[in-house]
Amino acid sequence: MHSKKQASLKYYVGIDVGSASVRAALVDEFGTVVAHADQPIQIWEPQPDHYEQSSADIWAACCLVTKKVVCGVDASRIRGVGFDATCSLVVVDKQFQPLAVNYEGQNYRNVIMWMDHRAVSQVERINATQHRVLSYVGGVMSVEMQPPKLLWIKENLQESCWEKAGYFFDLPDFLSWKATGVTARSLCTVVCKWTYTSDGGWDDGFWKMIGLEDLVKDKYEKIGNHVLPPGESVGKGLTPEAAKDLGLPAGIAVAASLIDAHAGGLGVIGADVKGYNLPCENEPITSRVAMICGTSSCHMGVSETPIFVPGVWGPYFSAMVPGLWLNEGGQSATGKLIDHVVRGHVAFPELQSKAAASAHSIYTYLNSHLDLIKKSLPVGFLTVDLHVWPDFHGNRSPLTDLTLKGMVVGLTLSRGLDELALIYLATIQAIALGTRHILETMQAAGHHINTLFLCGGLSKNPLFVQMHADITGKPVVLSKEVESVLVGAAILGACASGDFVSIQEAMAKMGKVGRVVQPNHEHKRFYDKKYEVFLKLVEHQREYRSIMNSF
Repeated sequence: MHSKKQASLKYYVGIDVGSASVRAALVDEFGTVVAHADQPIQIWEPQPDHYEQSSADIWAACCLVTKKVVCGVDASRIRGVGFDATCSLVVVDKQFQPLAVNYEGQNYRNVIMWMDHRAVSQVERINATQHRVLSYVGGVMSVEMQPPKLLWIKENLQESCWEKAGYFFDLPDFLSWKATGVTARSLCTVVCKWTYTSDGGWDDGFWKMIGLEDLVKDKYEKIGNHVLPPGESVGKGLTPEAAKDLGLPAGIAVAASLIDAHAGGLGVIGADVKGYNLPCENEPITSRVAMICGTSSCHMGVSETPIFVPGVWGPYFSAMVPGLWLNEGGQSATGKLIDHVVRGHVAFPELQSKAAASAHSIYTYLNSHLDLIKKSLPVGFLTVDLHVWPDFHGNRSPLTDLTLKGMVVGLTLSRGLDELALIYLATIQAIALGTRHILETMQAAGHHINTLFLCGGLSKNPLFVQMHADITGKPVVLSKEVESVLVGAAILGACASGDFVSIQEAMAKMGKVGRVVQPNHEHKRFYDKKYEVFLKLVEHQREYRSIMNSF
């Protein structure tokens, strides 16, 4: 009986809450996704820069997709559950009931999304303090982090929300609480988004200085005073109630969670690369950067000692890979920007109908169309006189400037599909040039990076991948499983189950290389020139602002 059980595969459930959907996967001990399901979730935008969700809607979607992926599977072989989610802020009262984060008093809308930029004034005041905790977020806190959002709630919804609030959760921690009934927080969330440090904990002086001394009084009960490393087992596993909701047996191990991008990093960055002739082979994991490319993009680099990179978040100890320091660069709008540019173009209806007629996605069709119009040129050279600065939603890294806007130089009166394809290409190139800007900043500060590991929705677009290889001059590794974020979440569940001795062991066994895309080095001179123009664009934007400010 015992040997038979050992011979059967073990499974783990990974649940990923993205910006617009919840996904789940059943993953085996070798990192193969056996079953996969997704479910859209609602986003409310009651006014510009305010983005809200419902924790009840999110949990219902988690239950739906989990039931789908475990349907028909022997439950005794499912060993652990791992959650990851966007770093959105969930507010509940003392009885864990949702509290409105809006002026309308709609309690079910109790989540301020990660991409919500309502707290601009609050973050400016926080940054003006120049408190020492800010050195761990690249010197400047982002409006997307939690302290400015908490301050906004206190200043704008004091009676209806702030005074009634029992708990403020990062969304990944809300999910592990919902599954286990334990309010423990993940080291990943509190270190990356809340200013906690692994050695010093919370800094009383910071919270008092920014006007949130209330959180200190109750020993941080509302924001977390029990912190676990990612992958550690939480409480006694799934509660009977959560088990029933998810369609799983009670008591299954539940892991301390991760932010979604960090789960993607976990799913790709530790893969065994032997035999692929990559510069990172036989080098430490610190030579790699994991890029998680979806609605937005994150650039995860690890180091053995803390490296302070201007405009790049971190260094965060053990926030992704235990024992290593994490730096996190990012671009606030990437997939969202490509969608915005393509869908807003006058030729979009034509693109839609032609793509549908050819049974291709709009992006596959655009890529084919670019191949048609490039003639004898490499496709990237089509944008010799069309340039984009991609900060339509401000700059997260490395300039940390929320006020920057998008720019396009080189427009004509043409309105057809050719022009749509060109602006699409120029936008993808701009995102890749932004990645180069982040990598160069990280390298100037002391990182030694030679290989990119890509995952997320945009990594399925071959043009996006090739442009990142060509523009950075570095090979790009794509994982065997395109759903690397889900594999990362499952790795957490695998660690919580005790089946692996460490996250590193699980990463090496469950993360697999799929395809390697090499840069076209003969195109280097062209992209060096594009990069020169790219940096000029932001320089000019700042000059224009300076001129207008003197009005």
